[in-house]
Amino acid sequence: MKFIVVEGPIGVGKTTLTRKLARSFRYDLLLEGAADNPFLERFYQNQKQWALQTQLFFLLQRADQLNELRQTDMFQPVRVADFLIHKDRLFAGLTLDDDEFRLYDKVYQHVISSIPRPDLVIYLQASVDTLQQRIQRRAIPCEQQISADYLSRLSDAYVDFFLRYDESPLLMVNTEHLNLAESTRDYEKLLEYIQSIHSGRHYFNPVDH
Repeated sequence: MKFIVVEGPIGVGKTTLTRKLARSFRYDLLLEGAADNPFLERFYQNQKQWALQTQLFFLLQRADQLNELRQTDMFQPVRVADFLIHKDRLFAGLTLDDDEFRLYDKVYQHVISSIPRPDLVIYLQASVDTLQQRIQRRAIPCEQQISADYLSRLSDAYVDFFLRYDESPLLMVNTEHLNLAESTRDYEKLLEYIQSIHSGRHYFNPVDH
């Protein structure tokens, strides 16, 4: 696998897992630059007013990151990313009105055609209560304004998106009882499973232990 993507809703732990995989596989990191988005904090304060600017910035930023790979010998060295650009429309569909979404979609369709597909997508899941707890623990100021209702709609949208996703091999991981940040055992079990995947759709759903 030359290109792995880790995805999931806010607070699920995708960047933590991405960094661990990069160390394990000796891959280069490709991280979304949320802190570089000048509209994000304003979006969390007033979604309706700042949604379009926020989504367009993320879309173009991620497209630039991925297109740079084409200019550097196409995933040589191999990489692991904490975002899947093909799911950007998911957020747009949640936050934009019809006119804004039509404008966004024109830009999306223009930039997405040249974007490469991952060799594996790892989709992390957790309940809304667990997401809220993790968001509170990591204490990023602008994220503390995220409502349970928004997290619930976002999680549902992720489920719907990945139930239909078939562009790459997919691993769906229930993180409810996993501590990928601190448990070596949990991480190594998942890593072993990841290395066994070559194609198709897979599920990793450990019970509480």
